[in-house]
Amino acid sequence: MTRKFTYANAGVDRNLRKECKKALDFLKGTYDFCDGIVHLPYGNVFPLHEGIYLDLVIEEVGTKVLIAQLAEKYDTIGVDGVAMAVNDVIRSGAKPLAIADNIHLQVSTPFLVGELIKGICRGAHEAECPVVGGEIGDVAEILKGVKEGKGFDIVVAAIGKVSKEKLISGENVKAGDIVVGLPSSGVHSNGISLVRKILFKQWGGKYEPYDVPDGLNREVIYEVLEPTKIYVKSLLRVSEDVQVKAAVHITGDAYLKFDVLSSFSKGIGFQFDNFHPQPIFELIQKTAADLGGVLTDEEMFKTFNMGWGFAIIVDKADVDKALDVLEKVGVEAERIGRVTDSKGIRIFYKNRKIILK
Repeated sequence: MTRKFTYANAGVDRNLRKECKKALDFLKGTYDFCDGIVHLPYGNVFPLHEGIYLDLVIEEVGTKVLIAQLAEKYDTIGVDGVAMAVNDVIRSGAKPLAIADNIHLQVSTPFLVGELIKGICRGAHEAECPVVGGEIGDVAEILKGVKEGKGFDIVVAAIGKVSKEKLISGENVKAGDIVVGLPSSGVHSNGISLVRKILFKQWGGKYEPYDVPDGLNREVIYEVLEPTKIYVKSLLRVSEDVQVKAAVHITGDAYLKFDVLSSFSKGIGFQFDNFHPQPIFELIQKTAADLGGVLTDEEMFKTFNMGWGFAIIVDKADVDKALDVLEKVGVEAERIGRVTDSKGIRIFYKNRKIILK
């Protein structure tokens, strides 16, 4: 029987996570302590004062830290931590105001801490946001690194501010609106559990870390370690000139994330038809076959960004202006799909129609 590679088999079960998220309903009992919380597609904002809201996000890097440990290269993983937080904050239209980090380590060493903080600072510069606090914890009994003493984890929190007029609500999205994609830099920080188990012998995959497979122009470990892009300046700049109806950080669950918007704008669906993913994605799928298994196109689009790390939805009349603004700030954005009047998510890729939902 052919082995089927899925995110669930790699240890991340979407259905189980969905069940776990039902526990978030308990949080609503805390809303009594703050009037005026606004529920948005991918989080909530709360009022600072009349007409001004704050967006608070906390994120982590996930098992990409294991790639950094394997490479013994620690100066970029902090970028991923910052990116995961600030890219989530801007989905509401908020401008990031400050960042705080929490680094847990097997053993605190000046070199390791210094390298991790270098990456956090690099990400903060890209986001134009100060790091105003942080914490370091030694938790050897919790963390077990690839090499003794190298275990660590990074959690980053970001807070942003947005006016009521600039809130990106996810409402009023309609059929005919255009989805504009902003390029990713590769796999970013999502689907890494699956990537590790296909690509790296360390976890049962095919390659040694410093192999250069056909199709790549550098070692596979550095390709996977490439930091997540930060979209703060791009999103804030385009939203100055164009009404952004919705903003999607294409992370966990990938293109399934768009389905959330159907709860805010009723009766809509999505069709995507423009993909030219980086070679790393083809390598992942091909290597699964080399290992005697199959990684379907459906699973690829449910797990990976497939070349687009962030997306905005704008009115058809505004799409040319949006693309022009993004081009001026150095972003090679493209139309990647459109909103439809039929529910579901449909993807046209390699002359195939893929129905995700």
